[in-house]
Amino acid sequence: MSSAHRVTRRQFLAGTAATGAAVMVVSDRVFGASERVGCGVVGCGGRGTSHVGWAKSSGGEMVAVSDPDAGHMAGAAKKAGTDVKQYTDFRKLLADKSVDAVIFGTPNHWHALGTIMACQAGKDVYVEKPASHSIWEGRKMVEAARKYKRIVQVGTQQRSDPAYITLRKKIAKKELGKVQWVHSLWYAHRGPIGKVDGPQPIPEGVNYDLWCGPREVVPLRRKRFHYDWHWFWDYGNGDMGNRVIHTIDDVHHVLQIGGDVPRRVMAVGGRFTYDDDANTPNTEFIIMDWKVPIIFGSRNLPYVDPKTGKAKGTAVYRRFGRSFRFTNLIKCENGFFAVSRGGGAVYDNDGKQVEKIKGDGGGGHMRNWIDAVRSRKVEDLRGDVLGAHLSSVMLHTGNISYRIGKRVDVSDVAKAVKGGEESEETWKQTLDHLKRNGVDLAAEKPILGPWLTFDPKTERFTGDHAAQANALVKESYRPPYVIRDRV
Repeated sequence: MSSAHRVTRRQFLAGTAATGAAVMVVSDRVFGASERVGCGVVGCGGRGTSHVGWAKSSGGEMVAVSDPDAGHMAGAAKKAGTDVKQYTDFRKLLADKSVDAVIFGTPNHWHALGTIMACQAGKDVYVEKPASHSIWEGRKMVEAARKYKRIVQVGTQQRSDPAYITLRKKIAKKELGKVQWVHSLWYAHRGPIGKVDGPQPIPEGVNYDLWCGPREVVPLRRKRFHYDWHWFWDYGNGDMGNRVIHTIDDVHHVLQIGGDVPRRVMAVGGRFTYDDDANTPNTEFIIMDWKVPIIFGSRNLPYVDPKTGKAKGTAVYRRFGRSFRFTNLIKCENGFFAVSRGGGAVYDNDGKQVEKIKGDGGGGHMRNWIDAVRSRKVEDLRGDVLGAHLSSVMLHTGNISYRIGKRVDVSDVAKAVKGGEESEETWKQTLDHLKRNGVDLAAEKPILGPWLTFDPKTERFTGDHAAQANALVKESYRPPYVIRDRV
């Protein structure tokens, strides 16, 4: 390691002068088969606090928690136990020698930076999905994990669900013949987040500078400080990156896509009917041109009963005489699979169930990580950072198409999706869904993203619209919270 690189890291870690934290790479520790792994949780919202319990039940020993929100941190500490240490600045947690491994439940914009810093500090990592907030920083996560020989698992826990392990084998054996197309979706009814008329006060007990981290410190413009960051591109990735990333990863896993991620991608959607402060879509589907067509879908508007006109919860997708809200539809020559978290089934082409596929929801995912921390074998991980990065690439390329798209007439969308059996059906059902929700598509036009061409080797876009798309491959970072080219 060059002296210049060490200076850069010291400058980076000096971000909050009051912390006095110092982080250094430590040698590998060898764990006994029954020895507990000292864990720290960073980001103690609902998900992070849940990780406290999961880590304890998976063979980890909770020794520290960290959050820029003092209230969240105190709640997680209470669940962890009276002896747990509390650090507002997680860099102090990284400097704590009793912490062997770090679990990140932070907002998405902190996933990559936190993971890289933890790897540099000699800590193993479990980080929530999506692995990254953007394509470039995901690759840096992989580089850091390999360089510092860290065990890095991503919280796409369906990789540990026996249902998907079984499905992967069935597809590989071509039990229903060749795959013809895939439609993976997760619908979740979410209302508008509200609209503020000016900057909002930062909640008491929150270190806003640390919360913003690599993003600019801007006035808070949302009613709910926590969770609603998902619906702002600066911090989250919309519901595609919140929920659908699970099914995106499922498809990457069961089709064994690996590094051969789709080279052509297009997105359609919009934030319909909601006059609120969010800027991510509440309706979106992404079409990917791979060896077979792949579609990913998200809807936040409710299901509206066509008979009564009343909203009745979550939207549905109807196919083959059945209704789906969260599943991976994998259409093959002789039938189709419909598998979601916890299990699913095999169907013939008439929609008749012929076999059940059992699962458990992936409850053993964190234990799999703890076991790999002990074994020091990356190959023991079910959700290694490399696979999770490549799944996130599929998420990001689709969202980038949407973000550089333009509002168009519905006839233009129809032309763009023409020729694909499932893409045409998806647009048809999307139109019906929007109209039932009272969307005037002449006044509130959908956004049509361009077809983008992606090079998996360079992880950059080429061809038409490449300049616009590549501008979103890598983000800007606020010093000192910067991811360097050399991690």
